[in-house]
Amino acid sequence: MSDQPPLSRLDLNLLVSLDALLTERSVTRAAERLHLSQPALSASLARLRAHFNDPILARTGNTYELTPLASRLSEHTATALDAARRVFESQAEWDPSQSTREFAIYGSDYSFSTTGRRVAALAAERAPGVRFRFMLHTPQIVEDAVNRLRGTDAMLMPHGFLTDLPFTDLWTDTWVIVAAEDNPAIDEQITIDDVARLPWVFTYQSRTAFTSATRQIQQLGIEPHVEAVVESFLALPMFIAGTNRLALVQAGLADYARRVAGVRVFEPPFDATPIHNAMWWHPVHRRDPEHEWLRTLVVEAAAGLHDDSA
Repeated sequence: MSDQPPLSRLDLNLLVSLDALLTERSVTRAAERLHLSQPALSASLARLRAHFNDPILARTGNTYELTPLASRLSEHTATALDAARRVFESQAEWDPSQSTREFAIYGSDYSFSTTGRRVAALAAERAPGVRFRFMLHTPQIVEDAVNRLRGTDAMLMPHGFLTDLPFTDLWTDTWVIVAAEDNPAIDEQITIDDVARLPWVFTYQSRTAFTSATRQIQQLGIEPHVEAVVESFLALPMFIAGTNRLALVQAGLADYARRVAGVRVFEPPFDATPIHNAMWWHPVHRRDPEHEWLRTLVVEAAAGLHDDSA
């Protein structure tokens, strides 16, 4: 027999209270958020403290701070609450045109401005009540993808970062180099010498967060001089305009970069690895008809991007 207490002994309403308390760090504000009286939420806090044998909220001066245990709980509570909602929102027959479901998707601003915007546009035509929550991932979220995807619907990521998860291939993009229009150090083409001597802006630069093309530069024996790291592909062109810097950006964002920052776009002077974009999800969603609809929608949206770039 399991040593864990049966769920029948647990009040799942406490999960709602716990989420509000961890978010607001105040009994008063959490009660207002849940439209409960303060005594009612104080009673829930007392039960939570007894269950975890921990204060959860610890007074520091005139404010409350999360205890170390509560800080750990905050990483899982929202995910657990969202998963519980999905269980009780599931239907035997699902009609997307009548649904008000919210789909939660992790990704970069690149994936949202390409695939994500088309997904939302298609859904608005066919399922106007369906909502999307597009959430920027972080290196920490990507490293914990298996757990994160239990409570969310998908992650839009190129191949090379996630393993042992179901995925659907989307569209393939390529890398280009951008430089300011008035950069006097650039001729008609970017050369390997330019790559080595000019300063760079990278989008990610850590052991687990990087782009395939920047990794290739290092594999060529070049250690680029990185003046700035910005974890945003859409903001990247603004760090190039008016400077002598270089940056790598997806070809799917090249027109955007030209419009917002007046940059020039060049082919890399090396054979840059293509970007094979994919949608990743947790196996628990495999037979969910609502999730199947989402996967079909994302594939259709990505196919439109491929057609545009062809």
